[in-house]
Amino acid sequence: MNSANLYTALVACSVAFVLTAAIGPAVIRYLRKMKFGQKILEIGPKWHMNKQNIPTMGGFMFIIGIAVAVAAGNSFVGEVCVSSLAVLGLSVAYGAVGMVDDYAKIRKKENAGLTPKQKLVLQILVAGAFILVLFLNSSGVPLLWIPFTDIAFAWPWPLYIIFAAFVIVGADNAVNLTDGIDGLAAGVTLPVAVFFIALNHSVNLGATVFAAALVGALCAFLIYNFNPAKVFMGDTGSLFLGGAVAGLAFAAGQPLLLLPVGLIYLIETVSVVLQVTYFKLTHGKRLFKMAPIHHHFEMCGWGEKKIVFVFAGITVIMCILSWM
Repeated sequence: MNSANLYTALVACSVAFVLTAAIGPAVIRYLRKMKFGQKILEIGPKWHMNKQNIPTMGGFMFIIGIAVAVAAGNSFVGEVCVSSLAVLGLSVAYGAVGMVDDYAKIRKKENAGLTPKQKLVLQILVAGAFILVLFLNSSGVPLLWIPFTDIAFAWPWPLYIIFAAFVIVGADNAVNLTDGIDGLAAGVTLPVAVFFIALNHSVNLGATVFAAALVGALCAFLIYNFNPAKVFMGDTGSLFLGGAVAGLAFAAGQPLLLLPVGLIYLIETVSVVLQVTYFKLTHGKRLFKMAPIHHHFEMCGWGEKKIVFVFAGITVIMCILSWM
């Protein structure tokens, strides 16, 4: 990374960390005042009931921190980095979908907000807008690189649009599923964000700025979200993070790298699919004690901190292997 890009990334990271950490207590107080508390499912782990009414929608604190940090990073280089604004726009739009979902849950006073169909339609529309930006800023036929090889395929835009929408919406929902215990979604996404700084530093300054801001903001958020959590990010935060990792992958032109670096997201999603499928095929039997799989490990006696460290550690290893 050249010195100018390094300084810009450090500025974005520092601004995001300081601002997110600084506004955290005020955001938590406001959420408590508004009685925006998390509702816990009856079918969940019994020990989660003590988390009832802990403030949710805390993702606002790192969304604000990242947005300001991206603006600061753009100001530092003296130009508008389109890719940083595109990834920010995708993330904020998904965060807005999450906010609507969180608010619906709070209003209904239960852990069920938007219907799956409503959420999917909104997610597809947001993905479509981001893909349009990719198309307008493209200089030719998109290439799809295969991880760990030098092989790339040129795809016609109509086919690439379908593929991109599937990946973006899938990544967004996968990160959302990972947000189930204190610090897990933020802890797993942190090394992914560091990876995208390394991947983008020499080819895409805008994506580097956004990824650096994401690192700083998540480090600050974990001050309040690590076990025992004082606040939850809610769908507002987890859907924002899903948009962030998907956007960074496409900004780097390497969407398939989400498979190795986002292995935990993938495992969480597959565990739910397998659980539901097995349940239906066997008329009520379960493959796991509970899904997503982090709850299975909880049921096996793992503490929340152990799950976060193991899952984040796996992600670090996968990021290193992907970089090599």
